[in-house]
Amino acid sequence: MSVRTRRALRRSTAPVVLMALIFVLSSIPGDTEAAWWEPIARTIGHVVEYAGLTLLWSWALAGVVRRPVWVAAAVALAYACTDEYHQSFVENRAGTVSDVAFDALGIVIAVVLVERLRATGRLRRAEGRAV
Repeated sequence: MSVRTRRALRRSTAPVVLMALIFVLSSIPGDTEAAWWEPIARTIGHVVEYAGLTLLWSWALAGVVRRPVWVAAAVALAYACTDEYHQSFVENRAGTVSDVAFDALGIVIAVVLVERLRATGRLRRAEGRAV
């Protein structure tokens, strides 16, 4: 196993832990009498969680695949879809397309951030000898 592959496996712990956290949070039954601010907080949570997930997978895959942010975006979007499907089985919860859209917004924000950093050369310095 190459050094890059071992590093990617070690680094992949962080996004997998975040995925587990997302799974646990989406397993909590919904509250039928939520406060007015809860839907806003959940929406912001979707954006932040999936931006973070994309960034973590991009970091984990750096040096292993050519454009890690795009692979990370695909993984995060696939997970967003499966997570919403999972929520459809949780009491007082529903899997919604709008939640996936907010997840996708977070993914897009992360991709734009990484691509901008990469274009300015700052990301290469931060990653070392990334591909």
